[in-house]
Amino acid sequence: MRIVHRDLRNGELKLMLQRLEDLWHIERVLRGGDVVEARTYRSVKFGDKEERKPVSITLRVEGVEFAETANRLRIGGVILAGNPEEFVQKGRHHTFDLEPGDTVKVIKDWKNFEISRLEKAVKETSRPTLRIIVMDEEKALTAILRGYGIDYGPVFWFSGSKRGEDYEKKLSQYYGEVAAYVSSSKEKFIVAGPGFAKDGLKSFIQKKDPPLLQRIVFESCSYAERSGVSELLKKGVVEKIAGEAQMEREENLFEKFMMHVNKGDGLVSYGKKEVADAVSSGAVETLLVLDESLRRDKEIERMTEDAENRRAEIVFFSSKGDSSHKLKGFGGIAALLRFRIS
Repeated sequence: MRIVHRDLRNGELKLMLQRLEDLWHIERVLRGGDVVEARTYRSVKFGDKEERKPVSITLRVEGVEFAETANRLRIGGVILAGNPEEFVQKGRHHTFDLEPGDTVKVIKDWKNFEISRLEKAVKETSRPTLRIIVMDEEKALTAILRGYGIDYGPVFWFSGSKRGEDYEKKLSQYYGEVAAYVSSSKEKFIVAGPGFAKDGLKSFIQKKDPPLLQRIVFESCSYAERSGVSELLKKGVVEKIAGEAQMEREENLFEKFMMHVNKGDGLVSYGKKEVADAVSSGAVETLLVLDESLRRDKEIERMTEDAENRRAEIVFFSSKGDSSHKLKGFGGIAALLRFRIS
């Protein structure tokens, strides 16, 4: 996500949507009554013919739906204004179908935690989310998956020959360079390729640094080229593993929460009243919020904003994750505390 225009005095943010997660963030901050402006198409009749014309439309939001399977955000509402005016009928209903690459202006009474959420999404766009290595017996091509696309990194070459006396030494050198590259980064890796090189790397790491394998997923692809990276994207492997990384973070936080619950050390709080007390005391270090609770419960929305103002970290749990179902059993909101409050 990129913020291309900001005028909070008038409640305006213009946003460029760069990845699928951006659609989800927008869906979570929009409310009925907010105003959205975007480029779209309207069907216009010319005699017996009907044509789709590009227009700019401003509408008042009535409904929002993140259609994840279609990679689109649907925003429906009543048209307030449009340009060209001859192609737009005020008062009629229209639906935006937004996807990565689109730009949208949102005008609303922004909450602090909503702004913080979008600013965090902006930072996440430039941060590596996943690294990829496609390799064969000749080379290993590296790629970094970022929110805005793919950056290609260094290429590691195998300089030996199967007929050479130093083949095993050169092969070990090749695997060592690739393993060192993996070790130098904190992100998860997908290692894929058409032959046995990826299996050789796996055996090498198993002998030299077994814990490193916990950050690597091994897959197959047809080529150790950029087309191999594209193949992994088309197969849905990258999206699946990147999503698992977020789920893993949620699971780790919930496990930490449960550890304190079981200890009974007073360093957690859950349920609306208890968490509200912790927030007002400035004791909350990390607030765990079920995203669907935030949308449906004004009290939780106010609580989240208050916690944000008191410099607590806010972590939104996706309703699709296993941890979210567990968090729901605790009222959809919980907190890890800096200190005991009772």
